[in-house]
Amino acid sequence: MVITTTNPDAEEQLHSTFASRYARAPIPKFKMPEKSIPSEAAYQIINDELALDGTPKLNLASFVTTWMEPECDKLIMASINKNYVDMDEYPVTTELQNRCVNMIAHLFNAPVGATETAVGVATVGSSEAMMLAGLAFKRKWQAKRKLEGKPYDRPNIVTGANVQVCWEKFARYFEVELKEVKLSEGYYVMDPLKAVEMVDENTICVAAILGSTLTGEFENVKLLNELLTKKNKDTGWDTPIHVDAASGGFIAPFLYPDLEWDFRLPLVKSINVSGHKYGLVYPGVGWVVWRSKEDLPDELIFHINYLGSDQPTFTLNFSKGSSQIIGQYYQLIRLGFEGYKNIMENCMENARVLKQGIEKMGRFKIVSKDVGVPLVAFSLKDSSKYTVFQISENLRREEFSRSLAERLVADLERVVRKIDTLPSTESTKDGHITAIVDETRDSDGVAKRIKKSETEIEEETVTCWRRLVEGKRTGVC
Repeated sequence: MVITTTNPDAEEQLHSTFASRYARAPIPKFKMPEKSIPSEAAYQIINDELALDGTPKLNLASFVTTWMEPECDKLIMASINKNYVDMDEYPVTTELQNRCVNMIAHLFNAPVGATETAVGVATVGSSEAMMLAGLAFKRKWQAKRKLEGKPYDRPNIVTGANVQVCWEKFARYFEVELKEVKLSEGYYVMDPLKAVEMVDENTICVAAILGSTLTGEFENVKLLNELLTKKNKDTGWDTPIHVDAASGGFIAPFLYPDLEWDFRLPLVKSINVSGHKYGLVYPGVGWVVWRSKEDLPDELIFHINYLGSDQPTFTLNFSKGSSQIIGQYYQLIRLGFEGYKNIMENCMENARVLKQGIEKMGRFKIVSKDVGVPLVAFSLKDSSKYTVFQISENLRREEFSRSLAERLVADLERVVRKIDTLPSTESTKDGHITAIVDETRDSDGVAKRIKKSETEIEEETVTCWRRLVEGKRTGVC
């Protein structure tokens, strides 16, 4: 949901040139029209306005899937009117969801026997998925504290300061203290050692990120598991781990099969992943899976029967569409392990091409790592004349193929050369990286410019990252 800031002037009218043959009078923008208009007119009016929206395939900053095969599009459109929650009416869709849960659980190495069923659920996105996981941790912690006769009113969760905004939402909405491990210079993910130091008896879980929104880097879940296991043994606690694999969950199993981050680690009790990111499905669908049935408290599962038969449900909302669940099942059986692996390898190769091209220009510092989400995060080495934001404003790209990666490098070099010829401007936009020179004044009030060292530049870059994190302006989940 987006909180609108439009001034709802009831008298403001919407005029449409092409629809005027059907609707000669303008319609109000913020009040329901008094009279009906032809369907053709309604379509044309809306279509004309949507033409000013960005094209999804041109949105290079998005992690979200913008294209699927025509066959899958047909399945999605054929089921767009199905309400997933009505399991009695649409039992096959429910079965497809269960198949997806089991496929994903096996992909994450859940200890599911040959005759057992994995525990998990489809969600609207990773935000809902991680909130469901967080609620499960909170309830289990509260139940344990009650049995021990200890206070259970001050739960907390430990994360890195680089977490997506949905974690702050969870903490605020469900009254859980968010204890964030601050970022350090050159290290833009959670430090497992510092995270474990922050754990106390009120910690319901430690949340690790497999694919940071800021840099795409994977956090060291294996080291976190080792350190937390030792602390649990020394203290008698049983603090668990949740892995937010929104971005990396559909990457690591295919590109880094030997990387231990999932249910192979004993303290990992739940994992969420975005089907609409590298799961290759349109928004919005996410998934959360638990290690075992014991990790999901029964009290959180509701049983309803007013739509027909008994229907267990564990979601924050009730109704939701079936289309994206069907789309996920299509991708899983259509691509298989081989197909996903090929796509992720192609994405990673494109990222390498882009990284190499940017490095050769000599103007930028690469911030992202080689192991992680296939993206390239970089900053300007010299921000005295312009900022990375000004460069970004001059670049727009389509879905990312190898040729487009090469074109982006060429366009990036063309843009910075063009900006080089423009007068230097001082930007006041919040979040811009400070320039390489700083303007101060002498005793007479005359401005003078002082060259900054590389260390000072790096410190300011870190400060910029911290401002970005603290403001939680990190996109959607």
